Amino acid sequence: METAIVIAGFGGQGVLFAGKLLAHAGMDQGFHVTWIPSYGPEMRGGTANCTVIIGDVPIGAPIVARPDVALALNQPSFDKYEPLLRPGGLLVVNSAIVSGRSAREDLRAVYVEANLLAEQLGAIKMLNMIMVGAMLAAHPVLSLAAVEQALADHLPEGKAELLALNIQVLRRGYESATMVAA
Repeated sequence: METAIVIAGFGGQGVLFAGKLLAHAGMDQGFHVTWIPSYGPEMRGGTANCTVIIGDVPIGAPIVARPDVALALNQPSFDKYEPLLRPGGLLVVNSAIVSGRSAREDLRAVYVEANLLAEQLGAIKMLNMIMVGAMLAAHPVLSLAAVEQALADHLPEGKAELLALNIQVLRRGYESATMVAA
């Protein structure tokens, strides 16, 4: 098993943290992982993406041309990664700010109003956790419990007071994707 995940959006949306969290959770579960961040020189407000590969055998190369999963947190990310997804892949879309739907019939798509759901919980800056939760519901490469434990184990010390809210937001994303799929 090897799953290549691309998470992409604007700088400041928590793209890199979401990828790092998945990498930590994968390592903590005994998987082989890679995490490659990429961001434009603008940082906050510019483009940001990261690639995470999680596998049960050593990973040959960290570069991914056709990911298995893409989380598109904004319109430019949707436009860029939707055509690159491998047939049979999963596209998780922040439908609160991405207009339109995928025209591809050879992939699964989950549309989650991540901005709105995070805002309802008083955690707009945690929309990344909504997206990660939605992905885990649709493609359980890791268990929700493993990612929650990784949050507890790897959340930076200065953000420790946000652990409970991060877990609540992550679960809300998971539940919202389950409702969409039903």
